[in-house]
Amino acid sequence: MTATKPRVGAPVDTLSFPIADCQRSISVGQPKDRWTMLFVYRGRHCPRCKRFLNKLNAVLPAWLDAMDVVVVSADTKEKAQADKEEFGWDFDLCHGMTEAQMRSLGLYVSEPLSEAETTGLFAEPGAFGIRPDGTLMLVEISNGPAARPDLEELLDGMKFNIDNNRPVRGTA
Repeated sequence: MTATKPRVGAPVDTLSFPIADCQRSISVGQPKDRWTMLFVYRGRHCPRCKRFLNKLNAVLPAWLDAMDVVVVSADTKEKAQADKEEFGWDFDLCHGMTEAQMRSLGLYVSEPLSEAETTGLFAEPGAFGIRPDGTLMLVEISNGPAARPDLEELLDGMKFNIDNNRPVRGTA
């Protein structure tokens, strides 16, 4: 099944993700006071994801000054907790993303190459800038692990969009 392009300017489906190391969950797609950047990663099996999330953690304070950050994969709670403990990330690490949630965001979905990789469907990487009203402002998706946004450039662009109330682009 092919991915459908995410609809920028449209409301994001309300999606809720459990946080690995507590009994809370985080939701996106609902009106709130701040912008949100949703980062989707492939899961514990992906070394490129670890590098990307380590870079995110290093610049996390700058991101949190500008907006909320949500990080999620299809991993189990146990896998997400193991990553959180191993890498000491400061952001809330969510898990349990469903195939329906992946598809609602227009993500590419992959099957594992072997059970050594992982045991179920997982999302390829994506980043989604969500306005406080719950609508989608910015999308960056990839069909594989090698294409990732530059976090400094992305944050700078998001700050510009926020500060200048820029309109959604790519709708023509």
